[in-house]
Amino acid sequence: MQENHTEKTGHTLVIEGRNAVLEAFRSGRAIDKVFVLDGCQDGSIRTIVREAKKHDAILNFVGKERLAQLTQTGKHQGVIAYAAAYDYAEIEDMLKLAEERGEDPFLILLDGIEDPHNLGAIIRTANIAGAHGVIIPKRRAVGLTATVARTSAGALNYTPVAKVTNLVRTMEELKEKGIWFVCADMDGESMYNLNLTGPIGLVIGSEGEGVSRLVRENCDFIAGIPMKGEITSLNASVAGGVLAYEIVRQRLQKV
Repeated sequence: MQENHTEKTGHTLVIEGRNAVLEAFRSGRAIDKVFVLDGCQDGSIRTIVREAKKHDAILNFVGKERLAQLTQTGKHQGVIAYAAAYDYAEIEDMLKLAEERGEDPFLILLDGIEDPHNLGAIIRTANIAGAHGVIIPKRRAVGLTATVARTSAGALNYTPVAKVTNLVRTMEELKEKGIWFVCADMDGESMYNLNLTGPIGLVIGSEGEGVSRLVRENCDFIAGIPMKGEITSLNASVAGGVLAYEIVRQRLQKV
């Protein structure tokens, strides 16, 4: 008889066992990653692999040693899944929310934020600043973990977060809906000189590399944040907060 195990850690929801992972997929739970024992080809494993591909989860084939490192129970049966602590939204949900509020869309897009504390802080800022949602990429970025939820101080319960496969393609699709994009860069024009009103997407780059080249090239504005000290960079969540509130300021002035 197969056993199923679901454990919450400080970082995410870990689901172990073939039945448990299959039921998670079938129930519609958002699965971020699946780790499968390399070389295992029986029927239930093939079904899990098929479900992972269908739901666009990141699929990793690993050895016994790696599964032993990941398991919380020792009873993984050759498969372990990492699920989001919270369900993801759709971008259409965010646009609908803006429409219901009678506001121009205000979205925050994150390009490779890997620190869950930064993501949680940005979601908190997004909620307070009145943003209609946060968009994160699937790869090379943190997902909706328990740490993110805790750091958001409850904002994750109210602010939709969507996960997309390709951030640049998503920006292109949103441009067709009339949304402009701005990102922060120390060499950009002062944010006080830019018109940041109207439908807008604020792009925040990763902690170390900033905004990637392709994403930057798809931004309509490159905003510089005035800095007076000896240090020339801000924490990602702080930079996002500064720019978010410049957008808020300009929107309030326009009213």
